[in-house]
Amino acid sequence: MNASHDQAYKLLFSEPELIIDLLRGFVDQEWVKELDFQTLEKVSGSFISDDLRSREDDVIWRVRYRRNWVYIYVLIEFQSTIDPFMAVRLMTYMGLLFQDLIKTKQLTADKKLPPIFPVVLYNGEKRWHAATELKDLISPIPGGLEEYLPSLKYLILDEGAYDVDQLMPLNNLVAAIFRLENAKTTEDILAVVTNLIEWLQAPEQDRVRRYFNLWIKRVLLNSFQDKSQLSEINNLMEMKTMLAKRFPQLIKDSLAESEAKGLIKGEAKILKKQLTLKFGTLSGSIVEKIDAANIQQLDIWLERVLTATKLDEIFL
Repeated sequence: MNASHDQAYKLLFSEPELIIDLLRGFVDQEWVKELDFQTLEKVSGSFISDDLRSREDDVIWRVRYRRNWVYIYVLIEFQSTIDPFMAVRLMTYMGLLFQDLIKTKQLTADKKLPPIFPVVLYNGEKRWHAATELKDLISPIPGGLEEYLPSLKYLILDEGAYDVDQLMPLNNLVAAIFRLENAKTTEDILAVVTNLIEWLQAPEQDRVRRYFNLWIKRVLLNSFQDKSQLSEINNLMEMKTMLAKRFPQLIKDSLAESEAKGLIKGEAKILKKQLTLKFGTLSGSIVEKIDAANIQQLDIWLERVLTATKLDEIFL
């Protein structure tokens, strides 16, 4: 994932609406219901250590639970591979944050450390399978030593693991991000943009609207061949208008592409059958060569089947 996409993600989760929707929509626990979201504030980098501040893609918030603060640590993980020791990394980051809280005397009324809620936001292609509990990564030794195993658990939000049909009814900005990440068609993106326009109408939500517009443009840049018009889209309404105009043509292009793929697949099947009948079982490399060919190349090979006396003569 490119740096501009990462930055757009960080901008979104630097807005309180996203953190509130994350907690309310994806953390089904009683303590969330008692949070005072009027006190929600982003933790300033001015009082955390350089080591923790270097975690540029992570965001830290705090919110009041009754008389004390709860810290929300959102680690944004966009690696192509899954880190099996994510729990160890989080233990290190949380330790740094706890040290900073001690140094700056950010303790509870009874002189204890405030709780930290660690969340890992992941959008890789493979489903997350790493242990979410630290002690599961440590080889146990029975007889008493297990009492000293460190305990740390984190919440994994694996965007690709959510059912889009279940996310669709949710009036939730984080669910909207997951829907966009899993969108298969322009129609899917258009539906989310329409929802966002409806949900983000208040004047004070202007910055969130702009960040979503930026984020969607980063997503679309990967799939739109004509990128020039994207630079001129300044808000979600313009985004919706552009998508609505493109949708009929994209359907037509998609159908044409499907028909072409079907024709190629059919000719490849015929060629493999004819070659097998004439020369015997095909090697794996030959099958791969045929499957990777375009329609023009397949036509040439099919013509050669009629006159070729050896398999090598087909692929000259």
